[in-house]
Amino acid sequence: MIVLDDISLRIAGKLLLDHTSVSIPGRARVGVVGRNGAGKTSLFRAIEGELELETGSIRLPSRARIGHVAQEAPAGPEPLIEVVLAADTERASLLVERETAKDPNRIAEIETRLVDIDAYSAPSRAARILAGLGFDQTAQARPCSEFSGGWRMRVALAALLFVEPDLLLLDEPTNYLDLEGTLWLQDYLTRYPRTILLISHDRDLLDTSVSFILHFEQAKLKLYRGGFSQFDRQRREQLIVDQKARKRQEAQRAHMTAFVDRFRAKASKARQAQSRIKALAKLEPLAIQLEEAPAAISIRAPEKMLSPPIIVLDGVAVGYEPERPVLRKLNLRIDEDDRIALLGPNGNGKSTFAKLLAKRLVPQAGRVVRAAKLEIAYLAQHQLDELVADESPAEHVRRLIPQAPETQVRARAAAMGFSGAAADTPVASLSGGEKARLLLGLAAFHGPHLLILDEPTNHLDIEARVALISAVNDYPGAIVLVSHDRYLLDACAERLWLVADGTVTPYDGDLDQYRRQVLGRASAERVTDGGKAGRGSTARSSTGKRTELAPLRKRIKELEMQVEQIEREIAGMDSRLSDAALHANNPAEVVALAKARANATETLAKVEEEWLEASARREELST
Repeated sequence: MIVLDDISLRIAGKLLLDHTSVSIPGRARVGVVGRNGAGKTSLFRAIEGELELETGSIRLPSRARIGHVAQEAPAGPEPLIEVVLAADTERASLLVERETAKDPNRIAEIETRLVDIDAYSAPSRAARILAGLGFDQTAQARPCSEFSGGWRMRVALAALLFVEPDLLLLDEPTNYLDLEGTLWLQDYLTRYPRTILLISHDRDLLDTSVSFILHFEQAKLKLYRGGFSQFDRQRREQLIVDQKARKRQEAQRAHMTAFVDRFRAKASKARQAQSRIKALAKLEPLAIQLEEAPAAISIRAPEKMLSPPIIVLDGVAVGYEPERPVLRKLNLRIDEDDRIALLGPNGNGKSTFAKLLAKRLVPQAGRVVRAAKLEIAYLAQHQLDELVADESPAEHVRRLIPQAPETQVRARAAAMGFSGAAADTPVASLSGGEKARLLLGLAAFHGPHLLILDEPTNHLDIEARVALISAVNDYPGAIVLVSHDRYLLDACAERLWLVADGTVTPYDGDLDQYRRQVLGRASAERVTDGGKAGRGSTARSSTGKRTELAPLRKRIKELEMQVEQIEREIAGMDSRLSDAALHANNPAEVVALAKARANATETLAKVEEEWLEASARREELST
């Protein structure tokens, strides 16, 4: 158990936590949520002993190993697999000592300890983790220095997961992952055998992988049981209760104050007036948790919509080197109101395809036909570096409309969420979310017909992501999305295109099916130890394989039907739970429904896990 006892934490004069206490059960998976700047990362630093508490204490289990992703990504000449293996320092030192030890007793102790810590299965475990995070067998053998910073951060995450600390601290781990890596991490964390504290703004991750939510609000901490959706529902219900209680109290105070004012001077009522004054003094105003307004995000609509199609790709090939296209045989069409999400692991060409659409790359073959007067806006997170640090949002806007009057400049800045003094704040002083909001506003400044968003949710908190979803859905033009945030894709995308095998094709399934497909591959890798171990030991005759395949296929179909049935049941319960009248008129049914939904969710996870294992087995037998 982790106990935060009456802790206060202050950074640069700002009080982040004020005499707050909470106990976290052992082996709990906890999502840590709150507005940007609330103090989530500072709490992690305090747990690790890097920051000193102003009051209180943090008690951890004795000898607990704490792990977090290193701030500096590894960049040496060692192969990725060796970097991950080296993270287990005990294993590494024992292997070195074994080579030089002479004492038979010490050699026996070393061998016993190596067996105890599963040292000999370590290479296959490390390979599986790297594969789940997007590194195939060839990449695992390449030097770490050959990879970009984002990919090296994945290696740092792989090293942390490989060590399996007793307390795993993860601060926005999906920022460097694609959707496929995020889905794998979700699945991995649900099976993690020790305690996890996870800072994230990814609602799907917080719904899938955690069993508690630790919420920062008004310098206090409160622990909720369940995933993010359950926490959000409980919190909103509590806000309604608090608002009603405050209104009742305000009415009571107003009545008592009126009585005192009327009868304070009358002798016959003096005693009653004095008692009201004392009661009024004890009736302290209830603190009410008012929801802060979400960050304003707007996407300027095009002045005039275009006739479809707005883009047609006919036999197109595109890449960065002559005769070496990254993508080929592109035969696609985009209409004026399409909502398209690009699927596929990083490195397969999603950004290349986005740059082709945005005219940042020219086709090497084939033909791209664009509608006349087509305006395209392209937003990628690396463009944050293009903002001028010592200039304000208003100055960035003024550069786009240099002849406009100051009132118009201010109005356009306000439409992006920068009104008043915020419009004059230097970019260097803005938060990551504010910079992302500014960048989106500048990208869509002239009202594009097609908006291409490449990982737009990085640096945005949950409220800002909700605002982004609302802005995207209100925008009438076409959208092409690349994101690891499944909640965003679920809310905004109507069509899925898969970038794989050197081309882009429509994907006929939905995101649930794609998740099962991704995790099915990961499960197959677990079964086969990264594609290498176990092949010889599990080889069967063709007749034996056929005998096992028939009932396995039948079982897989049964499991798929169970998954669909449970998902329908959960959807029905969600629909009932969203009914405000039910909460007001029948709270007992609400409690029963919530318990039934929790049980159904647990059953769904078990059925999906069995489906994944069966699918992996079928794939193994089919090879």
